[in-house]
Amino acid sequence: MAATTTITAPPTRPGVVRVVSEDDATPLARLVGRTLQQALHSGHAQEVLETTVGTVVVRSHDTPQVATIAFSGGTIDVASGAQPEPGATVVVDLNARFALTQEPEGDGVLAAAALQALTPPVPHWREAARRFWAATREIPGIPDVLVVEAVGPDGSEHDRFGEGTTTYGIAGPADLLAGIFSGADDLLVSLAAGVRIQGTLSQLSVMTAASWKVRFDV
Repeated sequence: MAATTTITAPPTRPGVVRVVSEDDATPLARLVGRTLQQALHSGHAQEVLETTVGTVVVRSHDTPQVATIAFSGGTIDVASGAQPEPGATVVVDLNARFALTQEPEGDGVLAAAALQALTPPVPHWREAARRFWAATREIPGIPDVLVVEAVGPDGSEHDRFGEGTTTYGIAGPADLLAGIFSGADDLLVSLAAGVRIQGTLSQLSVMTAASWKVRFDV
């Protein structure tokens, strides 16, 4: 995983660039669209988002999932499936923040631009957790309180989000927790990478739904 970077968002330029996705988009198209929205809002790869022109197909390296990004120098369209004769095709690991798994096909500059746009830095884990908890409060059955233990280079840090009687605990590497809370990483996949949870099975089900809401913007 990439090192944690705290985002200090520069002034945005609303209306210059916008990301458009289908209402019934597939999970990959939703993940791509949500990631590009995050890049846009955080000021990441701003020049790339504003000036890139061309079509890039994004393929999962271990599943049949495919999506297409159409850059126009303004509106960025994200669609399910592969468009014929794209400018470039990239094959990526969806559980490793769009890490490239093989050499891109087609226009290398266009492929590099797409990959840069798809890798915005994750927020600090505490800010990511705050946003996550605020965005998922309406999910039925979600616990009242999220207790987080984040382990970083300087040791463990703790925080609590919410108030009430039911709690859910999650602990692990700070960068990985930031990835889960911001949607960059999958919660269930992260359990095999050192994340520990404390709660019931029903709470895990609800928390998984919450993480997918953030990850796929549903």
